[in-house]
Amino acid sequence: MGIAYLKQNFQDWLTQQWVILFGEKIIPNQNEWLLGPFGKTKGIGQKLVRQLEIKENLVIDKRKSKKGLLKSINQLNLSNTELNQLSKNVIDFYENTSNYEFDLKVKWNTFFKIFGYLLKILFSNRIEQLNLPSENIEKSKALKSEIIHLIDKKNQELKLIIWLRTFKNSEQVVYSGVYETCTIPSGKTCLKAIFPLPNGNATVILSPSVGEKGELILKSSGRKIGDSGFYFLLKDRKENLWAKYIKSFKDQLIVSSENERIKAKQTLTLWNFRVLTFEYNIKKLPPNPKVNIF
Repeated sequence: MGIAYLKQNFQDWLTQQWVILFGEKIIPNQNEWLLGPFGKTKGIGQKLVRQLEIKENLVIDKRKSKKGLLKSINQLNLSNTELNQLSKNVIDFYENTSNYEFDLKVKWNTFFKIFGYLLKILFSNRIEQLNLPSENIEKSKALKSEIIHLIDKKNQELKLIIWLRTFKNSEQVVYSGVYETCTIPSGKTCLKAIFPLPNGNATVILSPSVGEKGELILKSSGRKIGDSGFYFLLKDRKENLWAKYIKSFKDQLIVSSENERIKAKQTLTLWNFRVLTFEYNIKKLPPNPKVNIF
């Protein structure tokens, strides 16, 4: 049996050991679709950008103001019928995400609120990652959204896309994630969101489809490793790779456009019970806004 790194915070060691005990050892070159950046033990948050710059020998692309979560919507490999039906505003959002700003509403299922508090106390505040609000937010709260493209120093090729979201009023990091597409073993192309954690990551793989009104529907819902869904990954102290698939946890995100306005609704469920709902009001910035790049 593998042993997690000993020189780290006890809470992190314990959760990593849980992944080893109840997860599966996987061979990296046979599961490249699942791999993604891991975090360091002394915080993630805004440090992630610099960590990846150094580790991957990359630099921030400062040449463009228009940066998206996707280089092109075609990366999702939707059918021609789906692509033609998909809202052009939604396409623009994914290809030019840096041109948009966000307001957020949050609604918890009362029975699961305790998980929000525990997550913040034990992990989120300390590691600056997955910092979900532990209270309902009924009035929209503004988010600062930054899309950071990391490119190869030599050929200027785009290598990593980071989406950093913080609350504007507090500068508190909510998410610091790497976004890309992957092809799962079934051959389906999915959107992959990777949230680095100490010595590992939490990875959400979302299967895309298009709704009747042109909305993009992203679902993480499967039964086993190899399906879309929620994964914990880590390396033990001997550099073995472990993965735990959480089939009871599901995520659905619907991004739609109505009257030239974009909105998104994200629903997280556990054992088929709604845990948490996020509602995003997404507004396009005026032409040529001032872009802050760090």
